[in-house]
Amino acid sequence: IAYIPYYYSGLQKRGLPVTPNSTQKNETAFGGRNHHNLVVYRSFSISAQDRTQIKPWKSHVVESNGDYRDEAFLEKEDVIGGPLYKNQASLPRLPVPSLEETIERFLPTALPLARNAEEEKALKSACEAFPNEAKQLQERLINRSEVEMKDSSFLQLWWNTLGYLQVRDSVVVNVSYYFQFKNDPTIVMGSKTANVQRAAALLYATGEFRKGVCSGNMEPEVLGRQKIPLDSTAYKYMFNASRIPRPVQDSYRIYDPSRYTHAIVGRKGHFFAIDIVDEYGDPLSLSVLEDQLQQCINLADEIPSSRAKLGILTSSNRDNWADARKKLLAYGGESMARALEMLESGAVLVNLDDSAYTEWEEISEMLLTGRKQSGDNRWFDKSIQLIVDNNGLAGCTNEHSMMDGMPTVKFVDYITNTTYEEIKARSDDGNTDPSHKPVDIFSECFQKIDGSLLEEMENKAREEFHQNIGKQSISYVNFKGYGSDLIKKSGNPPDAFVQVAMQLAIYRLYGEQVGTYEATQVRRFLHGRTEVTRAVSLESAAFVKKMGTVPSKDEGPEAKKEKLKLLKEATAAHGNYSQLAAQAFGVDRHFFGLSMLVDEQEKTPALFSDPVFGRSKWWRLSTSNLSHPNIVNWGFGQVVPDGCGVAYSVHPKSCVFTISALAETGWTPKLAELLEESLEEMRGLIELDLKDGDSQPASKL
Repeated sequence: IAYIPYYYSGLQKRGLPVTPNSTQKNETAFGGRNHHNLVVYRSFSISAQDRTQIKPWKSHVVESNGDYRDEAFLEKEDVIGGPLYKNQASLPRLPVPSLEETIERFLPTALPLARNAEEEKALKSACEAFPNEAKQLQERLINRSEVEMKDSSFLQLWWNTLGYLQVRDSVVVNVSYYFQFKNDPTIVMGSKTANVQRAAALLYATGEFRKGVCSGNMEPEVLGRQKIPLDSTAYKYMFNASRIPRPVQDSYRIYDPSRYTHAIVGRKGHFFAIDIVDEYGDPLSLSVLEDQLQQCINLADEIPSSRAKLGILTSSNRDNWADARKKLLAYGGESMARALEMLESGAVLVNLDDSAYTEWEEISEMLLTGRKQSGDNRWFDKSIQLIVDNNGLAGCTNEHSMMDGMPTVKFVDYITNTTYEEIKARSDDGNTDPSHKPVDIFSECFQKIDGSLLEEMENKAREEFHQNIGKQSISYVNFKGYGSDLIKKSGNPPDAFVQVAMQLAIYRLYGEQVGTYEATQVRRFLHGRTEVTRAVSLESAAFVKKMGTVPSKDEGPEAKKEKLKLLKEATAAHGNYSQLAAQAFGVDRHFFGLSMLVDEQEKTPALFSDPVFGRSKWWRLSTSNLSHPNIVNWGFGQVVPDGCGVAYSVHPKSCVFTISALAETGWTPKLAELLEESLEEMRGLIELDLKDGDSQPASKL
């Protein structure tokens, strides 16, 4: 688990709202340091006059076993093609750093974690011997990169399979992540029609975005002022897609979007299929979508509460779910096979939850897991699940195996940047169409299956689900003392500054620094996913030790100036490392690749068994920054049992954190307090530079 992080590994960071043909400052996508972090998004045609049809595929479904190369044919002009995939052939390959470079970058991130002089000496000795001991492994890795995987990345197949599809734990908390969207100002929250209106608006916008993706007409993402092209691979797995449970290793199915034009609606644990686009792939009118959604609610109200709710099965351990799915198909016959295909092939799943929450922690739990009330109103295998509660509050939960977070953020940006009233003005004819009626997907599936078998499977899954989510704790922090505006004025990069604040908070929580993971995307490379920006450094260690385990009182100006100096050095070190990680010159993916090539009877490099090496990649603090004005809350689970997960956003006037950990530790409320404490103390330091009229040069971010 420590070495192959199948947990949250890819959600990246984001800056300002996207508008068509806009240039965005993505100040946190790579830890937020320099002009390379500008992401440019270009508009694509979504007008009603665009009657271009989505091209049909030769096969109605493509099943992936985790190798991006196997689905690359879909990018060709005779299948999808278009601008979206125009840069794929020219993208550079993920580089293999030299052994010497990797050791040079690694050692400063691990030395602060040595607990005594003996450990420090052993670590240095292992690092010194590593280039010679790993020489053959390096040659094998280069061969894999340049020969075996020359048309891909040396990493992606290992990562997709060992890191995700072969992991047997439940995807809930361990893999999936969530976003909470800002409210739609044109919908009256809590009104009788709020949930239907919000869901219909999201579906309409989804239909527009989906056509841009599935036709290939959407422009590809580019990075920075130099407009460096980014990999578009992940978009193939966004719509009409689902993870499929199997023994040993799951697969991922993506269905022909020209044939499968429906979406799935979940309500009270029952699932319905509704039409969302026409034969051209353009969204149906808003009134038609609203009418179908209301029909789903009415139908769910009429279904006996005793009827099986199969969604809870998807929350199980993957082998348990694979076994249950096999039994459903064996006993349910063709009707069950058709039902599962209909559900799995839906463009997206919209969960209309029969519940509503107002507390941030409860909302977070609802979006991440469904909580006990709505856990069976999820199909956790679906690539994208839009969630709308009875009050009209909305968000999404996303399955992580084949698609990292930045493409999903682009999707969310689009569907949240248009309101219900705006969509109504451009789309609605005010009439419903009686030909569009929801289909109760599983209505004909249970006659042949022994009711006791269904009850046994459902109860087993529900018990496991309740146990798993009952172990979790989430705390939400909205620190309003200051945000990126003030941090920039002090000359510090906002993301690096907040990362150092987290180092101080975690130092005070644990009594020591720990292995810290910040996700950094490397999609500038073909089939690139993520690299780790390590937040522990010699500079951050010096800063947190100087700050101490408790705040200092009655401190003189010279002591504060020394702390300020150390703070600046720590943020600079973090920024430098994150720039290297963004260019795929971090250390963790390189170490992982080398470790995968050790033969069974071969002696491994001493570094791989060094306790400090292991400690440095046991991610007791897993973090990622997503700073987007339309995403007001987001999160994921901790990645090791004795650790915390921290999703955060750095806004102009505030910093928001969502903290996860096992409830038995009691860490989430404590870390919440320590984060606020750290940020307040650090404000006192940077104000030393600001008190003379903001004299310090502002950060370029």
